[in-house]
Amino acid sequence: MKVSFEQINPDTNSSFHLLLTPHLSDVFLWHYHPEYEIVYIEGTNGTRHVGDHISRYEGSDLVFIGPNIPHLNFDYGVRTDHQKVVVQLKENFLGEVFWQAPELTAIAQLFERARSGISFYGSIKQVVGEQLKQLADLPPFERLMLLLKIFQQLAASSEYVALHGEVVTSVYNLNEQLRLKRIHQFIAEHYVRKIDIMEAATLANLTEAAFCRYFKRMTRLTFTQFLNKYRVNQAQKLLLVDNTVTEACFACGFESLSYFNKIFRRVTGENPLQFKKRHRT
Repeated sequence: MKVSFEQINPDTNSSFHLLLTPHLSDVFLWHYHPEYEIVYIEGTNGTRHVGDHISRYEGSDLVFIGPNIPHLNFDYGVRTDHQKVVVQLKENFLGEVFWQAPELTAIAQLFERARSGISFYGSIKQVVGEQLKQLADLPPFERLMLLLKIFQQLAASSEYVALHGEVVTSVYNLNEQLRLKRIHQFIAEHYVRKIDIMEAATLANLTEAAFCRYFKRMTRLTFTQFLNKYRVNQAQKLLLVDNTVTEACFACGFESLSYFNKIFRRVTGENPLQFKKRHRT
C-alpha cells in the first residue's frame, strides 16, 4: 500500500484549501501531508482508515486529522451519490502568534487533540456538516469566520472519539521521502513475486534490522504488513473486474489461497468472495 506525500497549497485569496466532492472513489489514495484536514462526507457508507484505525462509517462521517497521519480517502470504493467537503490548512494558517490569543485556547486544544485524529458523531456532526457545505458559497472573509466558528463548536463538543493511538510527531524530510519513494516503486514493480526484506533494505542502504526500525517508524507498519496491504489492494482491483479469487490471489504475489483469504480478511474485514459479491451487487 503506497503512502503518497500530498503537496497542498491554499486557494487564491484564502488561507486554506477547500475541496468539494473530488470524485476519488476509484482511487486508493493512501497518503499523508503536513496540513490539518477536516473531512465531511454524507449520503453513503464507507471505510474510515486513519493511521492504525480502520472502521466503517454509516450515512455520513466527520473527521479532523492532524499533520502527517497517513489516511485513506473517505470516498474510496463509494458507488452511490454523495457529497464531500475537505478543508486543508497549515497549523499556522493565520500566523505564528494567532493561537496565543486567550480567546482561542479551546481551538488550540482541539488542534492538539487532532494530532491523533478525531471522529465526531451525533448532533455536532450534522450541524458542522451543514456549515462546511456552505463554505464554498461565501466570500473569503465570511468563509474564514465560519471556519473559525466551526472550530469553536468542535472544540466545545464532547461528541467525539480518538482514531489513532499514537500522535505523529516526526516530519518526513526530503531524503526520507525519496527513500520511501524508491521502496514504494520497488514494491509496485515486484509485488507479484516473492520479496525478501533484505532486498528492500539493500535498496534503502540500510541493514535489515535498521531498515525494519526505519520502515515501522515511517509507515506505522512492518514491511510485511505494508506489502500484504499493497497486494490486497491490487487483488481488490482484479476482483472488481471479474477475476476469480484464485486468479487474484496468485496474480498479486500470494503463495497460497488460505493465506490470501486470511490476509484479505485481516486488511478489509471480509473475505475476497464477500468483497466481490458486495461490489457486484
